[in-house]
Amino acid sequence: MDIAALIQLGASAIQGNSDKNTTGIPLDKITAALGSLLGGKGGKPDFGALLSGMQAGGLGDIASSWLGKGANKPVSPDALAGIVGQEKLKEFAGQLGLSEESAKTAIADALPEMVDKASPEGSLLDGLAENLGGMKGLGDMIGKFL
Repeated sequence: MDIAALIQLGASAIQGNSDKNTTGIPLDKITAALGSLLGGKGGKPDFGALLSGMQAGGLGDIASSWLGKGANKPVSPDALAGIVGQEKLKEFAGQLGLSEESAKTAIADALPEMVDKASPEGSLLDGLAENLGGMKGLGDMIGKFL
């Protein structure tokens, strides 16, 4: 799955979640906000930084479930907001006209599915490896979860 499709998948998850505040937001607006929130090199999502932050923040078992073949463990919106960072969260909420609570929930709904789809068979796609410093960086990051 390519980067654009992953961002679109996340936007659809946000638009379709149980928070009535997100259901009326146009997909292109959510897509742009997600791109800003997760932006890495060249505007591509930096899942490596996110997953490394989760590992460092004590959420490694949750991150591993997103990478693995089994069911994705949920993440609390507050825990994930701590990994994303307060400034990025505020910016994301502002771009979508959401409260910070709705923004945290939206992110927690979207990211597990996005990372899961970016990691078929339990490894991140080659296209995402660029955000981790190539295949060596990808291997180093995945090694932290094994």
